[in-house]
Amino acid sequence: MANLRTNNLSGEQGQNAYRGSVFFDGADDYLLFTDSSDFALGTGDFTVEAWFLVSSNLDYRSLIDTRTSVNDDWMIGMRSNDRIYVYSGAFLLESSTGAVTPGHWHHVAYVRSSGTHALYLNGVSVATSSTSKDYDSQKLGISVPPYNLGAEEFSGYVSNVRIVKGTALYTGTFTPPRSELTAVDGTVVLCCQDSNDPTQEATGKTITANGNLATAGYLETQPKVIPPYGVDAGNAFGGPIQQSTQGYMYFPTGRTEERGRGRGVIFGGYSSPTGYTQDIYYLDIQSMGNAVHFGDITATRYSGGGCGSSTRGIIGGGRAGSDSNRVNIIEYVEIAITSNSLDFGDLTGVNAFNPGGGNQTRGIWMGGSSPTTLDVIEYVTIASKGDAIDFGNLRAASYAPATAASPTRMLAMGGGAPSSFFDYIDYVEIATTGNAQDFGDLTQDRNQNTGVSSNTRAVAIAGARSPAISNVIDFVTIATTGNATDFGDTLGTYEHTGSVNNSIRGVICGARTPSYLNILESITIATTGNSTDFGDIPRDNLAYVVGASDSHGGLS
Repeated sequence: MANLRTNNLSGEQGQNAYRGSVFFDGADDYLLFTDSSDFALGTGDFTVEAWFLVSSNLDYRSLIDTRTSVNDDWMIGMRSNDRIYVYSGAFLLESSTGAVTPGHWHHVAYVRSSGTHALYLNGVSVATSSTSKDYDSQKLGISVPPYNLGAEEFSGYVSNVRIVKGTALYTGTFTPPRSELTAVDGTVVLCCQDSNDPTQEATGKTITANGNLATAGYLETQPKVIPPYGVDAGNAFGGPIQQSTQGYMYFPTGRTEERGRGRGVIFGGYSSPTGYTQDIYYLDIQSMGNAVHFGDITATRYSGGGCGSSTRGIIGGGRAGSDSNRVNIIEYVEIAITSNSLDFGDLTGVNAFNPGGGNQTRGIWMGGSSPTTLDVIEYVTIASKGDAIDFGNLRAASYAPATAASPTRMLAMGGGAPSSFFDYIDYVEIATTGNAQDFGDLTQDRNQNTGVSSNTRAVAIAGARSPAISNVIDFVTIATTGNATDFGDTLGTYEHTGSVNNSIRGVICGARTPSYLNILESITIATTGNSTDFGDIPRDNLAYVVGASDSHGGLS
């Protein structure tokens, strides 16, 4: 068992940057929204979801409620015998007895799809029904006092409440979200994500806090509790996550290390003999296995650069359809939800072989080819779609260096021109713009390599060099300038690899050697050693892919 301080897992102090939940003590604690027509869901599709932990499941506890009287519109609540239900003039949907375990986190989703209503608990449908009722209420409350006399108020934690109007996000069994929810198209409510601010809401809605939630004391006493995203250090929890004491989380199994989590997303690539691809794949970094199809980018593309936050993965630049057709296109996906990519903006110019990285706030691309080798550094604000902005310049034009980052610093390791090879390492401070500075040197010169990082260590993996392709893995401590140290070797000699990582594990994705390989290999970033087999990408032999992940070192 492991006892981990939750402020090491959430908020600005933590490793995993999930900001938390809202605690309701069961005594007049509730959130009330200012009336809005956005809350009138009509007769169309919608999704209402949240994470919750109820302290004890007494009778008729209101979780999310739009009613102005007992029988109008809808509510999600809990009732006796540990059941969860949807009420709309009658019990429309209801789970079986014992479905909700007090003291444990659960994910709930209420979805209407083409007139069919479904209630999901932890990703599994527990009840379905059909009704044409028009949901026209403009009111919304969380843990509001119940209308039934003698009923109990909600006591426990609520996190990541999201209401999406016009879209049924879940239409069958699904894995509950493993990261903080984001505002997808149609989102009208996104709240209860910040342990320090119960009135926080991402779409601009106004929330009034009542009871202890409205007092300064709430901010002093609220435990930093977060939902059970991911796994503990690469191992499954082995049971429900629980709160032990204020400020601590209790994991039934697992090591005392920080929680490893993470989904890696792989964009595009070049497949032999198929050619250019527009596939997007994903893999669960904490669990070895093959990648799974995620969606498609808008056109075939390879050798751009990837970056991302805990919620969003981005690809910028690359070659599209031919070796001579370099593009300036930036596209993105919401990492937790499989889908095709969407337009984000444009780079400052056409570019390929421009690896990316950054932290939770900024995505940065370094160097590249247009087709001459470039020294450009450019960036975007990940949460806000738009065009890239000039950041500064590398010390020299660099083609396909390995990039890696901590929350404050980003490195470009190696690089060169297509037929020349650097051993030096550049770095920038992410929060400020400016030219790169000298960090040190790799153990050998090479380009077309790839990089992964924890929040403390950056690792450069394999790459092209003269006279042969490399299998060497090097590492540096990001906070301290200096030369790299040998880490180990990859299973083969690789160039034109991609990579994804969480704060514990780095995964090499695809390679050319010079044959094309659809390999996945992994390393444990904190421990030197050779790479090991992880799985495969389900595509013909593949290289030149672009990776992004929701838990890389820059997010820690």
